[in-house]
Amino acid sequence: DICFSAAHVDDLFPFFLRHAKQIFPVLECKDDLRKISDLRIPPNWYPEARAIQRKIIFHSGPTNSGKTYHAIQKYLSAKSGVYCGPLKLLAHEIFEKSNTAGVPCDLVTGEERVTVAPDGKQAAHVACTVEMCSVTTPYEVAVIDEIQMIRDPARGWAWTRALLGLCAEEVHLCGESAAIDLVTELMYTTGEEVEVRNYKRLTPISVLDHALESLDNLRPGDCVVCFSKNDIYSVSRQIEIRGLESAVIYGSLPPGTKLAQAKKFNDPNDPCKILVATDAIGMGLNLSIRRIIFYSLTKPSINEKGEREIEPITTSQALQIAGRAGRYSTQFKEGEVTTMNREDLSLLKEILNRPVDPVREAGLHPTAEQIEMFAYHLPDTTLSNLIDIFVDFSQVDGQYFVCNMDDFKFSAELIQHIPLSLRVRYVFCTAPINKKQPFVCSSLLQFARQYSRNEPLTFAWLRRYIKWPLLPPKNIKDLMDLEAVHDVLDLYLWLSYRFMDMFPDASLVRHLQKELDGIVQDGVHNITKLIKISETHKLLNLESLSAGSQSRLSETLKSQARRTRSTKRESKAAEPPSCSAGDRSLASRLVQQGLLTADMLKQLEKEWLTQQTEHGKERTESGTYSKGTRRKKKEPDSD
Repeated sequence: DICFSAAHVDDLFPFFLRHAKQIFPVLECKDDLRKISDLRIPPNWYPEARAIQRKIIFHSGPTNSGKTYHAIQKYLSAKSGVYCGPLKLLAHEIFEKSNTAGVPCDLVTGEERVTVAPDGKQAAHVACTVEMCSVTTPYEVAVIDEIQMIRDPARGWAWTRALLGLCAEEVHLCGESAAIDLVTELMYTTGEEVEVRNYKRLTPISVLDHALESLDNLRPGDCVVCFSKNDIYSVSRQIEIRGLESAVIYGSLPPGTKLAQAKKFNDPNDPCKILVATDAIGMGLNLSIRRIIFYSLTKPSINEKGEREIEPITTSQALQIAGRAGRYSTQFKEGEVTTMNREDLSLLKEILNRPVDPVREAGLHPTAEQIEMFAYHLPDTTLSNLIDIFVDFSQVDGQYFVCNMDDFKFSAELIQHIPLSLRVRYVFCTAPINKKQPFVCSSLLQFARQYSRNEPLTFAWLRRYIKWPLLPPKNIKDLMDLEAVHDVLDLYLWLSYRFMDMFPDASLVRHLQKELDGIVQDGVHNITKLIKISETHKLLNLESLSAGSQSRLSETLKSQARRTRSTKRESKAAEPPSCSAGDRSLASRLVQQGLLTADMLKQLEKEWLTQQTEHGKERTESGTYSKGTRRKKKEPDSD
């Protein structure tokens, strides 16, 4: 027994402090950690750029104003240049445009490197995705496209890095006027002046005074914009019932399929005259659209805290999408914008007339070196926790914020139990994956496991893993499975440029991916047939709820949904309970609309399972539950 009665509190404090430092090792080295995570004065991170006096030109204007065209003309006429775009499609477009114009240009994206010179020597011009630009190579002209994305909660750091770090005599920025003030402030800290060139839209665009109200009123050149895949499927099916043909474009389609659908819609000799698309058309595709029709004005989004929300689209998003109508150099010289529903039209006008919120902050994120130094001081801490501690300790200047690291942490937790060096683990966690796709997530895990065993991921192994050859899709589930496999091949290619020895067969995999793109293209070409089959076999439920049941559902759920709409929804929460596929479609739709939350979905799943137990197993055994044609993917052996 220890007697404390005679002891003074001062005598106990050293023992308490020793214990606290064992439990919280951060306390032992917090001053060092604070120094490592000091993100103030980012311009000083790029000494090569600070060594030259750069000329900054901001090309400001709405969509279809020619701002990017003028910047690209400067890029093409320069002795050397770099184009930094937000999408692979845009990098590809500039790559092709440059080479067609007789200016040799290389391509660099996360998953692809193309060198045009036969001897493999680097060209003086390069088109790349913004994350891939070099901040040590000198150029005469640099173009940074969509500079307003510097505020993007997840990717903003890449625009900050390009803006502060590119070693170019002239840096041409293209984007919304909302970013001018922030860019000017940031360049003031580097001692560089910003020249602003303003552009006006080249073709007129008008918001109509009447909504579409019915798909019977569709005309050639119309584009119906939806913010959920279910709406895409539903609208496509309804258009087909009316004897019309439509093209379909949404975010998770492979780039080749998007381009094929855009070409089909743009071709004046093709019977396809209607486009059904998500906001994926907002940038990266040249489309001949006469009228944009917003099917709804609410969109699921991720806020700064990584929480899922259902909110009306922003003015910036609405302008970006609406601006696709009546573009210069297309057959439609005037653009029109309206909504599907009459009650949305006044809200659309209000959104479009609001001033665009100014861009106030630029994104930053920790480097691999900083995380390594943190790990040196906290050797027993997981990578996910290191990121949390780093963000807590980090200090930033007023014009900056630390980007959301949730996707990174998701990957870190996924592969936490696999023995990897910290640098390799960091690289795996920066691999861009869609965490809503279970097969893509399990593939990252499997790739990391193979790597840790020092077993190269060969072409033969990968073919077995994805169960190649794959059959053409017979329903929508098959199509979504093929899209996931395409993403897995993208992941392989991305890793192959970081770990060439362990992912040795990039060229063979790229050829395989092109074949898969062709299969997906055929599936999307016949998408209405797939939707029809899926509905017939109850794999997809596109029927609207009756007005009565909808209002009852709203009364029951909306108040609860409002209270919980800002609650974090993990990707699994968006996955439906493992009940019949018809219910699955309804569940995902309700989650998307913000009427269901993670807890409510789990409760429904428990109730359903209880009900199934009471009713016995007859339905399961009789094969009521529909199955896709592709088998469930098992974790392959390591052979």
